Amino acid sequence: MDELKPKSHQEAVAVFRHGVLGAVTQAQLDKGQLRVALEELSRKAFRPPRSKTTRRYGVSTLERWYYAYQRRGLEGLKPRPRSDKGRALGLAPEARRLLLDIRREYPHASVAVMLRTLVADGRLERGAVSATTVRRLFKEAGLDRVGLRNSTAGHTRLRWQAERPMALWHGDVCHGPALRIDGKSQPLRIHALMDDASRYVVGLEAHHAEREVDMLGLLVRALRRHGKPDALYLDNGSTYRGDTLATACARLGVTLLHARPYSPESRGKMERFWRTLREGCLDFLGAATSLHDVNVRLLAFLDVHYHSAPHAGLFGKAPRTVLQAAPPVPGDFDEAALRAALTVRTRRRVRRDTTVAIDGKDYELAQGHLAGRLVFLCRCLVDVTEAPWVEHEGKRYEVHPVDPLKNARRPRAQRRPEFDETAPRHSAFDPPKALLDKALGRRAGGES
Repeated sequence: MDELKPKSHQEAVAVFRHGVLGAVTQAQLDKGQLRVALEELSRKAFRPPRSKTTRRYGVSTLERWYYAYQRRGLEGLKPRPRSDKGRALGLAPEARRLLLDIRREYPHASVAVMLRTLVADGRLERGAVSATTVRRLFKEAGLDRVGLRNSTAGHTRLRWQAERPMALWHGDVCHGPALRIDGKSQPLRIHALMDDASRYVVGLEAHHAEREVDMLGLLVRALRRHGKPDALYLDNGSTYRGDTLATACARLGVTLLHARPYSPESRGKMERFWRTLREGCLDFLGAATSLHDVNVRLLAFLDVHYHSAPHAGLFGKAPRTVLQAAPPVPGDFDEAALRAALTVRTRRRVRRDTTVAIDGKDYELAQGHLAGRLVFLCRCLVDVTEAPWVEHEGKRYEVHPVDPLKNARRPRAQRRPEFDETAPRHSAFDPPKALLDKALGRRAGGES
């Protein structure tokens, strides 16, 4: 059974005062007996709520509490708030109105800048009011920065969540502490994909950069393990704005969403996970000297702690429990569909030496008849180490890296002739004789 506690500090003070009066509140005493009882209480020390020291209370104070309780019960023992709270009494009414007007016109100006400017202009005496008092004045008037930001945003922020696991994945990158590898400092970037409804991290890897291909590789591995989500919710950075990622998601039937620029609150779930990861893992990577060391620590953190720990956003349930409890969603995702969705085709013309360039690297074909032809260079991003290939008129041709030294010792293959040598010759076709006949004025067939 939960412990019954006062619902506010005012009620806690009232309960404390009732305890100080004790049995006096229930005893039938005349005026002389009441004073004797209150004088005895005034010699005792009590510790008020939120106080670290004890104190004594005078007879007049105890008497005021006694009669307030007789009239209104526990409600009469509650302290009354100041009627002038938040009005900055140290300021003249004109100065208060001026500060409020400045805040309305310049909502992003800090209190320190306001006070410094007013003092420099001679409109306010130095030290007349503190910055804390001015902030309380703004808060009482609803002009604090949080209130202004919510009122000018045009909408109210609400806590939201996907209706079920695998409906929405979040993707983001976190900057970790630099690693010392071979005496050199290397950056550390943590790429992550997290399911919204279960908070289960479906992908987490350490890299040295924030490239689109790194996030794409993480997405591929997550798709193979868990299947595809309905939507992917990413940051607005350049890492997630490339055509490759957009095309892959469209082919897979995954809706690609981007957060609103300059709106970190919309990425609250990922930011909370990054905080948990820093406090539990990233802040203790002193012994890690390679990406492999970091990755094994990240996976251990997920498997041993995060996925099985109670999550406040899940009402005390663990991410693994929520994900496993969800019924599997039937889909048509398979490896073939993944490879088809992540195959990049670029139209290029084959050079005369039967070579083509892919990402600055030259490849050659064994089919000499493709020289000078327009072909499609193909590469599957499921595995970036997989060799590319060429497609032309529905056929697939393998390519391999150019080796100039090996080609210097390699015998040249005879090119296929462009005409059939076995075909019969036409005697009438004699270009030199035709020119000679024209020069002599002769007709075709030798007639003059």
